[in-house]
This record gives sequence, structure tokens and C-alpha cells, in this order.
Amino acid sequence: MRVTRRTLLAAPAAFAQGISEQTTAPGIRREVFRRSPAKGVAVMAYAFYTRPNGGAMTSIEQRWTRSDTVDIAYIRRSKDHGKTWDKPVEFRTGERRPEGMLRRHPRCGFVDKGSGRYIEFWTEGTLPSDDPLEGLRNWNIYYRIWRGDTAGPVRQVIHAGAEYNARHPLPNVWTGKNCVMLGDMTGVPVTAPDGGILLPVEITPLGADGKLHNPGGGYTYTDAALLLGRWQGERLEWTMSDLIQGDPAVSTRGMVEPTIEFLNDGRLLMILRASNDKKPELPSHRWACWSSDGGRRWTNPKPWTYEDGQAFFSPSSCSQLLRHSSGRLFWLGNLTPENPRGNRPRYPFVMAEVDRGTGLMQRKSVRVVDTLQAGEDPILTLSNFYAREDRRTREIALHMTRLFAHADGWAGDAFLYRIRLA
Repeated sequence: MRVTRRTLLAAPAAFAQGISEQTTAPGIRREVFRRSPAKGVAVMAYAFYTRPNGGAMTSIEQRWTRSDTVDIAYIRRSKDHGKTWDKPVEFRTGERRPEGMLRRHPRCGFVDKGSGRYIEFWTEGTLPSDDPLEGLRNWNIYYRIWRGDTAGPVRQVIHAGAEYNARHPLPNVWTGKNCVMLGDMTGVPVTAPDGGILLPVEITPLGADGKLHNPGGGYTYTDAALLLGRWQGERLEWTMSDLIQGDPAVSTRGMVEPTIEFLNDGRLLMILRASNDKKPELPSHRWACWSSDGGRRWTNPKPWTYEDGQAFFSPSSCSQLLRHSSGRLFWLGNLTPENPRGNRPRYPFVMAEVDRGTGLMQRKSVRVVDTLQAGEDPILTLSNFYAREDRRTREIALHMTRLFAHADGWAGDAFLYRIRLA
């Protein structure tokens, strides 16, 4: 996540649907999940179920003072749907080593519907001078499989085949030259009908000269892909889909932070972040593509639209597709009334229903969850979130920080929004 101060677009009152003078909209409750521990520190905190049923959960609390760096993280556990929590245990996200600073970015926890196993994923890499951009050459993906309360060994995601190893984990990925990484918390894995695990990822491309390639001229540039995991006993064997590549003429940062879900006819829908960074005259949209073979091959990305074919504006920020137990499919993210500039504004934050036949957004279902309030600094960021279904109430439980990335220090408490379905 990169956060910068720019001239921002405020959300018109008409678009905010009557919530400009209140904390949240009708049918939405907001509570503090974890408070910032000190001035200049923002907290991002999330909770995940760890069993196929029941109330066992894990919470990850991250503390941030700059973009793209988790200073420290804490793990808590609950047995009662998050009503009470055990004492936090530190999860080390930075270690000084002779070759540089080892950095870890915890990502979403995931219960595989087929096996019932809980899997935790994270991105990890050694940065020679601790510059977050060095991660574009050094990030790799790691995971650990749990059986109840017992954790298995840490493993790196490495493609099947004798030619692949820790330094060459995937086709056209060589650690030290480019990387594979998870997007934000919203890049949630999905269990396929055949029992496989589908993990959306980003890959930094290499040019003909063997160096990082940035054809769009934006802050960074990535392609997207899907990793397909197959169970081999207690292990996962990984293969990779075709790349999902953007056109640098329409997205200066390529295709970023994919989120996936199945439609009713078995096709996979992927929604992607893009950007008009450095070229604000470009329209900033969400992008969509579809797969009819379980995620191996994909259609070319195109602007995502409402059911009537009209594209909408959305800044360069993460988003999430979420399947509810009722079968309904929802999208959560930022949707703006005017063309944004790069990452901003990252408000309003909305939830909308996705047509399960076409994979398009239902315009009438768009619902504002939160937005800039009167008197607030427009640097506000409503992003970098994770959403899940509460098993007790069937509400959507949204973990999101109201982040203010000031030049003299970050600020923001982590909130839990409870969204009752209409």
C-alpha cells in the first residue's frame, strides 16, 4: 500500500446517500476492534475463522508507521467467535540479517472447504537497504498448514517440476530479479469444486534485458496470475495459470491485487485493481476477466461494469469478492463519483451485489458503508481491509482501519463494521 498526499476529490453529499452527518449508514454498526497504541502509529487488525465450523478464530494485529512496511504484528486466538481473546503473541515481521532486513507481511488466513485444514499465508523477502520497493525483486510467498492447534512446517510456494526451486519458484520468476507476492488481505484463496486451492497473486515482469519492466511508467507495474494448489497427502503441489496482463496504455501499473470467486455456471470471475498514476487523464476503473477452465486461462481484462454496461470510477486500491452462505456474491471496495487520481480518494467505501450469472455489478445494490465525515482531513484512507461472514449472525463482518497518513506520522484505529444484509 502506497499512501501519498495529493489534491483530493471529496464525495458529493448526494453520492454519500445521507451518511455525511452520521458515523455509519442504517443497518451498519461500527466498533473499535484494536486501538492505536501511540501517536504516529496506525493499527490494521483482522480476524479469520480457523475451523470449518464453530467459533475458533485467529486475529492478526499489524502496526504501521510507513507505507508497505509492517513494523510488528501480534496474533490472538479466540474460541467464541471473537467475543473474548487470548493474550497477544508477537509475530516477528522484521529481522536484521547480514544481507539486509528480512520483512514479512502476514496475509489472510484460509479454511480449505475440501480438507477442513487452516492455512496461513504471508509474503516474505530480504531487502538490502530496507526500501519497500526492493521487495519487487525479492518477495516470495510462504505458507503453513494447521491441523487443529498444531502448526505444520513453513513452506515456500514453489512450482511443480525439477527446474523450480527457492530462487526460481515460478515460471519467469527469479528471486533477486523479480518477485511473486500476495496482494492485500483481500486476495483470499478459494477452494475449487475439484478440491484444489486457488491463490491469486501478483508478479513483477522482467524486460528483454532481464531487469524489472515498467511499461506504464507508474509507481510499480505487475501482472496477475492464479496459483493452483493440489493436495499431495499433507502437502500442496503448486502450478501457475497463464498471466493476466494489462495494457500499459490504459493502466499505468498493470493488473494489481486480484480477487476471485466462482459464478453460478462454474466460471471464475477475477476483479483487479489498476491505476492512472502519472496519467490522471486516463479513466480509472476496476478491471474484470473470466476463466472457463478452473483458472488456467483467462479472458483479456476489460473495465468492469454495471449490468447495463456502464463502467464506474474506482481508485487504485484493493477490493474483495465475498461469497455469502445464502449464495449471494458481494464486492467491497472504493467507488467514486468522479475520476480519481492514482490511489485517491480512497472513499467512499461501498458494498455491492454481483450478478452470479454475468459477473457484473448490480447498480441498485451499491451501498455506502463509510466515507469522509464533516471536518475530517481528506487524506483519509478507507481501504486495506478484509471482509468475512459472521457465522452467528450471517452479517458481513468488515475489518477496516480509518487511516490518516500524515507526513508527521500515521494515525488510525482498527474498526469492525457489522453489515446487515438488505
